[in-house]
Amino acid sequence: MKKQIIVALAFSVSALSFAQKKELKAAEKAIKGTNYAEAKSALKQVEAYMPLEDKYKAEYYYLYAQTLYAGGAGSLSDIDEAIKSLGNIDGALSAESTELKQQMINSLLTKGNESYEGNDYAKASQYFEKAYRLSTKDTLFLYYAAATAINVQDFDRALSIYEELRDLGYTGIKTEYFATNVETNKEEVFENKNMRDISVKAKSHSNPGDRTTESKEPEIVKNIAIIYVNKGDNEKAIEAMAAARAQSPNDVNLILTEANVHYKMGNTEKFKALLEQATKMDPANPELQYNLGVIASESGETEQAKGYYEKTIELDPNYVNAYINLSALVLSKEEGIIKEMNGLGSSKKDDLRYDELRQQRQDLYREAVPYLEKALAIDNQNINAAKTLMNIYSILGETDKHKEMQAKVAELEGN
Repeated sequence: MKKQIIVALAFSVSALSFAQKKELKAAEKAIKGTNYAEAKSALKQVEAYMPLEDKYKAEYYYLYAQTLYAGGAGSLSDIDEAIKSLGNIDGALSAESTELKQQMINSLLTKGNESYEGNDYAKASQYFEKAYRLSTKDTLFLYYAAATAINVQDFDRALSIYEELRDLGYTGIKTEYFATNVETNKEEVFENKNMRDISVKAKSHSNPGDRTTESKEPEIVKNIAIIYVNKGDNEKAIEAMAAARAQSPNDVNLILTEANVHYKMGNTEKFKALLEQATKMDPANPELQYNLGVIASESGETEQAKGYYEKTIELDPNYVNAYINLSALVLSKEEGIIKEMNGLGSSKKDDLRYDELRQQRQDLYREAVPYLEKALAIDNQNINAAKTLMNIYSILGETDKHKEMQAKVAELEGN
């Protein structure tokens, strides 16, 4: 009786194996005829006879990946499944699997480039990442995925990919092979040394050379820090900034980014210290001088602020906001004068003091006028400068200039 049971079981396993083989053949035939729906149906039948026999596993996963890929017509989620399926193949059909992977990579990169050129950066990022998942040695694809995610401000996705790149130790350093095009006299970079050398030998190019590209590691850690800034996660931003600055201690923009984080956090002193550090590293940068002026002004250090704004103008004579802020520094003294004027009585002594204060006020206006006129000369659409000048000319009794500026304001306001 026991022997009969064993025979029966053997017959059952044999039938199962035959059914799996039959449906796999049907799926293979359907794929060759690009009938992917029929192939999928056949593979569903194979799944009904699970578990798979070991000898059919590689074939099943390979055919299933082909079906999902569908000659490049598969959706992004289908591609994900196809990648997982190919990951189950070990040993058997490895050559076929490698060839299919390459087809998929080429298709994904083509679609990624098309999406990028069509400004669909979100899709481009997905295609580039999937190309990397199929060929994890090509970390450049993962770098492209992060960069395109940034373009659509998908910060969570970009952060995840940048942190993966950082953990992989990706640098992006490579050797570039270049030569000058004889016809255009422009330098061109070749895919490899052999192609460059062939072009030089053919005399279509000259002046060949090799160079090593810069590491992308500082950019990656910097972008991680900046993303944390944009996400409002200031503590993590400061932590990431420390790593970024360790990579690029002389990166002025990185110091400024950290300074802005401290400014957002209300750490004014740290912000100022970092700006001063950046200024020493880049003393010819008007933007740094201007920002130091703003901080000094907000801290009530008027003379210091004035010095920074004047330095800004010395470095960039067309820096409009420096002129505007210099006029604001001058006019800020008006408040105390007006307050004292309003507190005076009607005695003769008070009348004399009133006249003194009125003269001081007018002197302030005359001091501010050149800054505002210069600002308007540089930017003739600056309505704030025009309005302030219009009011000052009115108070100073300069009727013609007042009327001229009144017309200017009306023009800017579209009246």
